Amino acid sequence: MASVAFEPTAFAAPAAERDSPSGARLVAFGSPAIPLAAAGLPLALFLPQLYASHFGISLATLGAIFFVSRFWDIATDPIVGGLSDRTRTRIGRRRPWIAAGGVLFAIGSALLFFPPAVVAPAYLAAALFVFYAGFTMIEVPFSAWAGEISGRYHERTRIVTYQQTMRSIGLLLVLILPTLIEQWRPDDGVLKLHVTGAFILATLVPALLLNLTMIGEPPAPPATGPHTGFWRAAGLVFRDRLLLRVLAADVAVTAGQSIRAGLIAFFTVSYMGLPQWASGLYLLQFAFGILAGPIWLTIGRRFGKRETAIAGELAQAAINLALLAVFPGLLWLLVALAVAQGLTQGSGNLMLRAMVADVADAHELETGHNRTGLFFSVFSLTTKAGPAIGIGIALPLLAWLGFQPRGHSTAHSLEALKYVFALGPAVAHIISAALIWRFPLDQTRHAAIRRALDRRAASTAQA
Repeated sequence: MASVAFEPTAFAAPAAERDSPSGARLVAFGSPAIPLAAAGLPLALFLPQLYASHFGISLATLGAIFFVSRFWDIATDPIVGGLSDRTRTRIGRRRPWIAAGGVLFAIGSALLFFPPAVVAPAYLAAALFVFYAGFTMIEVPFSAWAGEISGRYHERTRIVTYQQTMRSIGLLLVLILPTLIEQWRPDDGVLKLHVTGAFILATLVPALLLNLTMIGEPPAPPATGPHTGFWRAAGLVFRDRLLLRVLAADVAVTAGQSIRAGLIAFFTVSYMGLPQWASGLYLLQFAFGILAGPIWLTIGRRFGKRETAIAGELAQAAINLALLAVFPGLLWLLVALAVAQGLTQGSGNLMLRAMVADVADAHELETGHNRTGLFFSVFSLTTKAGPAIGIGIALPLLAWLGFQPRGHSTAHSLEALKYVFALGPAVAHIISAALIWRFPLDQTRHAAIRRALDRRAASTAQA
């Protein structure tokens, strides 16, 4: 990337407008979350199964390809975050990465969702390599930029809420499309693949154009501390106690969410005996999940991020514990709990993501370096580690307890399924609330940090 001083251009909005953008501008800014969310979900839900059943790639080969590609995805996060922090161009730090990532993401999506008639394993590996490179180059700078638009405590929560709401919309839409195709042409997996890919590419281009032009990127703050190399900077970030607490809480949250997502179909089909509701409950949850962002933003403004994160986690724990009262025949209670789950969806994730920029401010005050991109790249690792931990524990546990998805399961193993489905997420949410219980960086302390950063920036500018 070019390393030149940032100069005001048409891309730089007035400071007041940058600090508190209108809702329309935030919708435009957050719109890339729609194709990103729409692309990520199929990779877990049906893409591996389709490449195995339709294109004949063996499960062992598929497992190896997806494992290596996921490792590549995780490894590139901190690299992109650190490099975008150091990027200096006339159009900002984050825009060049998002624009370049958009090209790679479009190519990777086209390769994955519009494959040739015959697919070799090398083709799939190359497609995933390009796809994940583009995904990371958009996602990490996109998240960091959201944390930099405003330095105000509650405004950051508002900006992240718009991002999360757009993600919820993307998830809902990409779930609706395959569900409709399954009703119309249930055996046409390639059509499902093509329609999903068309949706991703059709939303990607306008979303990137809106994101890159509708909100000004703030100038990069000058470094006032001693120069550090990438690996030393990464070590400082990974040792930041405030960040580690947020990361641990988010790992617990995402682990619990992955247990629920991974077992909801098993619970609905095997325990409740309602296969026709397997997709419907998930869709219902995501439909009401669109309302969750504005609800928890209002609560967050009233009580603060820490208190709201704790309330959200405890509410989700209570909802999951209530699943113990669900028995076959009580569909109305299961539906009600799915609606409640949707209304609390992502409440903890939302506040924790908003906290990351505050923690990055504290780090900048202490070290003299702005590493927001690196902080968000580390935070993104938790969204990948959490599901691996959750499913990695839940599925082997169910197998050990005797549950058989395709065979005959005893009454004991079905009860075990119910208890893992209910207690697994509940315990995870309680752990997350406990981890964030005494988080010290509240609105008052953050305001003091921002004042100190502003004074430092003013003195540096005068010098």
